[in-house]
This record gives sequence, structure tokens and C-alpha cells, in this order.
Amino acid sequence: MSQISVSAEGFVVDAELLGSAFGVAPETIPEEMRNGDITSRSETGVGEDAGKSRLTFYREGRALRLVVNSGGEILSRSSFPVSKGRRPGR
Repeated sequence: MSQISVSAEGFVVDAELLGSAFGVAPETIPEEMRNGDITSRSETGVGEDAGKSRLTFYREGRALRLVVNSGGEILSRSSFPVSKGRRPGR
């Protein structure tokens, strides 16, 4: 199974990928997303970035950014600190 799948509703990111990025057990990811401890943002590329999407996940002052193609293949991955003011949903 791929770490990211794509459907008509959007992207599904494997909990193993997020758990590894944030240093938490993958089984805690769904609950952390439900209660807002992990938030996310999805952006669709235009122009020269058409066919790509940027998925950014935020947890406790850290962000994981994934750039993926239309099939869900990860093209780039980065992790970086963020201030609480930059996190969506907070």
C-alpha cells in the first residue's frame, strides 16, 4: 500500500508516515486529528505546479510538508518548526 492514496474526496495519508514524522505512535494519529492536536492544510498547484498538491500537517510547533503528484507519490518532504500563529485551526 502506498503511504498516500487519492480519492474523489481528497488525500488519505497513512498514519505510519505521520507518526514517524511527529515521533508518536501511529495508532494515536486519528484521535489527535479528531481533537485538533494535528491540523492540516491542502493546496493544489496551478501553472507550472499543476498536477501537484502540497499537504502540510501541524503538531506541537512542528510541520510536515509533503508535495505529491496526482497519484499520491511523494515528490518532496520537509519538516520544520512553526509558531502557533502559523498553524491553521488554532
